[in-house]
Amino acid sequence: MSATSRHALRAASVAERPRVWVSQPLFDDIVSRLHAYFDVVQAPDVREHDEAAIAAALREVDGALVTLNERIGEREIASAPKLRAVANVGVGYDNLDVGALQSRGIVATNTPDVLTETTADFGFALMMAAARRITESERHLRGGKWTGWNFKGLLGADLHRSTLGILGMGRIGQGIAKRASGFDMQVLYHNRSRLPADVEGAYKASYVDFDTLLARADHLVLVLPYSPQTHHIVDAAALAKMKPTATLTNIARGGIVDEAALAEALGSGRLAAAALDVFEGEPAVDPRLLALDNIVLTPHIASGSLSTRRAMVTLAVDNLIAALGAGPDAGRPPTPIVPVTQGGDAGKRAGAA
Repeated sequence: MSATSRHALRAASVAERPRVWVSQPLFDDIVSRLHAYFDVVQAPDVREHDEAAIAAALREVDGALVTLNERIGEREIASAPKLRAVANVGVGYDNLDVGALQSRGIVATNTPDVLTETTADFGFALMMAAARRITESERHLRGGKWTGWNFKGLLGADLHRSTLGILGMGRIGQGIAKRASGFDMQVLYHNRSRLPADVEGAYKASYVDFDTLLARADHLVLVLPYSPQTHHIVDAAALAKMKPTATLTNIARGGIVDEAALAEALGSGRLAAAALDVFEGEPAVDPRLLALDNIVLTPHIASGSLSTRRAMVTLAVDNLIAALGAGPDAGRPPTPIVPVTQGGDAGKRAGAA
């Protein structure tokens, strides 16, 4: 083979390397693993990508590594004929139109399990902060309002031997229940389907219907997936069924709670306290919530420990490499949202030549 032919062959090989888009700066040492298999185009800084920007980014790539900030549906993939895989960095995937991706044979993956314990830790911490008025007390002190010890000052609610209600008893909900055992809490839960008896026994959890959960919970924690069916499932009517001494903690998705109704319930004393890590209009927060003292507000950081966020990116990278038919698990991404059934090869699109 002549030198010219060898050069042409190498050039063709380089040109045929799949290309992937990484939507946000993540951890360079982990993302760099993609370079062994693909040409990588990565956003240089944290940014909000609108529909047109996402569509443009996907137009010439074979795969994408995205976060919950990037919404990907029919319009975004309409001009992306090469796209074969979208790896979401997060367990929730309401930012992806899975049906639209599936209809195109595009594999979608998420990152469950690796964030379960960290998120459960944070959810329990938020619940405690709301019940014991921790952030309200700190603002009171920092604002110079504390004039001395007061026997009846800033009294909160106990967690120990109280009733914990969990709406959504998946991995994270079970993690919350596991932590509740150390506080000798009675655990009630409501789910789309009842858990097996051995799982209920392991967490000392009792299944109840939705209305009973609302009525009996001293502390209600939301850990269910967001969907059109769960949109505003906690509305004014639901809040009216809760004890006025109860607390509400949301570490799921913002749209699950009707925030206007929640602000009214908290402001009127209909509900004692709340804690939110997620918001319907993220990053905007309803000013009515910001004006309240009896609510703990955090900026969507429930999974935000360094080790967990690194584990999430590692799993997302593993998913993308495998979904594009490369690496040791080629064609078998570890955590597809919909099981891969295309002859065991996730790197091929249904109907593709």
